Amino acid sequence: MTTITPIPKRWVITPPIPEQVNQALGEFSPLLRQLLFNRGISDAKTAWAYVKGQSSGSTAPFLLKGMKEAIETLHDAIETGQKIAVYGDYDVDGVASSALLFEFLRDIGVEARVYIPSRFDEGYSLNNESVKTLADEGIHLIITVDCGIKSIAEVRLANTLGMRVIVTDHHLPGETLPEASAVVNPKQPGDVYPYKDFAGVGLAYKLVQAYLSRYPHENVKADHWLDLVALGTVADMAPLTDENRVLVKAGLVNMRQVNRQGLFSLCQVAGIHLEKINSGDIGFAIGPRLNAAGRLETATDAYHLLTATDLLTAGMLAQKLDSHNKHRKEVMEDIQTRSLEMIADAGAERMIAFAAAPDFNPGVVGLAASRVVETIYRPTIIGHLGEEAMTASCRSIPELNIVEALDTCEDLLEHYGGHRAAAGLTIRHDKLPTFLERINMYVQKALEGIDLTPQLKIDREIALERVRPEDVPGILEDVAALEPTGSENPGVLFCSRNCQVRNPRALSDGKHLKMTLRTGNREWDTIAFGQGYQLENLTEEIDIAYYFDINVWNGRQTMQLNIRDIRPSVSVA
Repeated sequence: MTTITPIPKRWVITPPIPEQVNQALGEFSPLLRQLLFNRGISDAKTAWAYVKGQSSGSTAPFLLKGMKEAIETLHDAIETGQKIAVYGDYDVDGVASSALLFEFLRDIGVEARVYIPSRFDEGYSLNNESVKTLADEGIHLIITVDCGIKSIAEVRLANTLGMRVIVTDHHLPGETLPEASAVVNPKQPGDVYPYKDFAGVGLAYKLVQAYLSRYPHENVKADHWLDLVALGTVADMAPLTDENRVLVKAGLVNMRQVNRQGLFSLCQVAGIHLEKINSGDIGFAIGPRLNAAGRLETATDAYHLLTATDLLTAGMLAQKLDSHNKHRKEVMEDIQTRSLEMIADAGAERMIAFAAAPDFNPGVVGLAASRVVETIYRPTIIGHLGEEAMTASCRSIPELNIVEALDTCEDLLEHYGGHRAAAGLTIRHDKLPTFLERINMYVQKALEGIDLTPQLKIDREIALERVRPEDVPGILEDVAALEPTGSENPGVLFCSRNCQVRNPRALSDGKHLKMTLRTGNREWDTIAFGQGYQLENLTEEIDIAYYFDINVWNGRQTMQLNIRDIRPSVSVA
């Protein structure tokens, strides 16, 4: 078996805060001033808005283009007793969006039909067969959530079959918009809404917010569903900036009230205290378990869990999703290992890494591609080889927009789409060699002369030997002020040098590394997830990039350093 260790990272330590900014942020602690400056904040007003979780621009939902038409179309359907279907996606964002609209409509007296397509049998977004099925069921109005912006033919078919369509979607539109009764997407031409980076569930929330502002219902408030907004936004890796961060911050507060039985049950099987849940718990524990349903079988289990109201149903579904997630991990690790072997065998002449096999699970290849990118730091395509075509997931590095690369091969692809860093595609086997040659040439040219060393951005260097136990609570408090953190609003990362290694050992069959570090007269417990391979190369003294963490084991809380990267210490003369 080929063993490939991750490419060493280049640490980039943010320069000290300028004196002028330091004075402007004088109301905050010295550490928090530096952390805020590192995130582009240089004045007190912006800093307070950030810490309190306030948006920088207007959040009026009717600023979204198409919102007025969407609300009037929906209200007309409700008033005339028309049958409504909510059409979602099979990831957490789509499932959370579907649950949000279903519960909203239920609470105002409308029983909606929820349709979530199968990843394996139907693929992403609207398809002709599902549109026909809904028409046969007598549906009059389809509301898409987290999909539909490129479903030109399918929306046209729905119109032909006598149905109206409201499209709500956050993905980048194509040159042509669907001929829907309303299209709500902040990225469409002519939209003046100040914030553009909602997840699909954020737009579903804005739709509910707009409807209730125009047609109020007693005891029905849009903020009731902020827990689902937080869940879908974090799990979809939408930027946690500006209004998204505001919504997620409020949604986490909502979530901690333990009002949703399904989330409570899922947190129990994941070993998370819902009363203390944070964005990291969603991203690394809750989101993957919900996503596992759609990756291996059907996303309807995740939907039913989120909308479950009784303990027994929620508990059974939570156990099922936890089991799916364990199996998903095994499948992903197998695909990751085999893909790295195929890529190594292909040699270095291919700038875009590629691996595919008939038994690669199409619902898991995207996760494996992300892991491969983390290891080799090259744009990566991993695919499932079907009978006539390959379906694949693409993951990229910051230096390359993968959708722009796919645009150069549009004539070869059956379907494709996505974001700058992640995309999906379908291509017939006979066109695959030409595709690989062409996209590799594009990537080679696009990355020519660029230093492809991954960067690890460090907030501040700390001399750990000077940190006293009584200092740690203040550090944790300053770090907590930045929550929620995630995409484009990263968590805090420190670095420290010349740490003496004590008692290093591998955990979980060599996957993780645990050790004690000594600095001065103080010892620190540490954990380095996914870095068991470092054990063989540890020197007596190391430099570490890390964050302070609270480890909970058997009801006991202890402080530890959660290590993100390790490198040998270099003595400075």
